[in-house]
Amino acid sequence: MAAARTTSTVVILAASAVVIAGCSTAPPKSPEQERADAATTERVEAAFAANPIYYLHDVDVSVDNGVALLSGYVWTTDALYHAQMIARRVPGVTQVRSEMELERQGNRGGGDGAGSQ
Repeated sequence: MAAARTTSTVVILAASAVVIAGCSTAPPKSPEQERADAATTERVEAAFAANPIYYLHDVDVSVDNGVALLSGYVWTTDALYHAQMIARRVPGVTQVRSEMELERQGNRGGGDGAGSQ
C-alpha cells in the first residue's frame, strides 16, 4: 500500500511539473523587439569586427530580449573575457551569457593561438 502511495505522489508531482513548465513559456516577441534584438546583434558583431586586438570572428552572437548569447571559439582566455566585456558595452545589451569555448592550438578556424589578427 505504501508503494502505491509513493507512486501516486511521484505521478502527481511529475504532472504538476509538466503543467508548471508549460505555463512558464515566454510570450512571443513583438515585431519591435525582434527588430531591436536584430539591431543589437548587428552592433555586437560590428564591435567584434572592429576590435584590432582580439580575433573574434569565430564568435557567434544572438540576442534575445537584450540578453546576448556568445558562442563559438576564441584562442585565448584574454579574448574570451574581452569578448564578454565588449558585448556588455554595446547599447541594447542588458546581460551577456557566454557559451564560448577556448580553442587550444588554434585548431578551429585556423588561428595561430596568438589571440590577435
